[in-house]
Amino acid sequence: MRIYRAKDYEEMSRRAAGIVSAQIIMKPDCVLGLATGSTPVGLYKQLIEWYRNGDLDFSGVRTVNLDEYKGISRENDQSYYYFMHQNLFDHVNIPAENTHLPDGMEPDSEKECGRYEELIRSMGSVDLQLLGIGHNGHIGFNEPSDVFDKQVHCVNLTQSTIEANKRFFASAEDVPKQAYTMGIQTIMRSKKILIMANGEGKADIIRDSFFGPITPKVPASVLQLHNDVTLVADEAALSKIPVSFV
Repeated sequence: MRIYRAKDYEEMSRRAAGIVSAQIIMKPDCVLGLATGSTPVGLYKQLIEWYRNGDLDFSGVRTVNLDEYKGISRENDQSYYYFMHQNLFDHVNIPAENTHLPDGMEPDSEKECGRYEELIRSMGSVDLQLLGIGHNGHIGFNEPSDVFDKQVHCVNLTQSTIEANKRFFASAEDVPKQAYTMGIQTIMRSKKILIMANGEGKADIIRDSFFGPITPKVPASVLQLHNDVTLVADEAALSKIPVSFV
């Protein structure tokens, strides 16, 4: 694992965007695994700026997103489909047919999980998978469990995740209770993994995930077994790991 310490959120976003842009430049038809949430917003803004300056071309890029809420339509402003279009897709020249997310409105969980898993496999390996990390160590919506879930699956969100997400909704009751998500095995098949983390609130879980035991109780800890992982985080998020590792 490579760990890069950034001074603040802006520097973290630029550094992480540099890694993504390098992947696009090296392989213009690459497959990017994308994430949502507040953490990567700055990264997407930087990619858009570089595209507008003529430094990046997304015309050959294909994307697969980590997850989507179940039961929320694409038109809902809290859907991840809506998020990706607002924060990236509508601002660069990526063809619409090259962007992929789970279908949150498919009520048949088994059908949708099978479809999305097969779609990802049909695209070959994800060249670079972007991840955030939850306060409980979840990656995608792979929550703490007794086992590592392997493939795309429908998950019941934990109360802590619902609490973390309720700031985006009118009330906690409006937060979806289920989501479709890539499984741990699906994520681990990626050639490269890029994790972003910022803020003091992530310091404990960064320490536990990457300097603690590998356990499904801390889903992100499995990334210790991947052979190409880069963590880009600000000083606050890295404040509880050994200084010698940064």
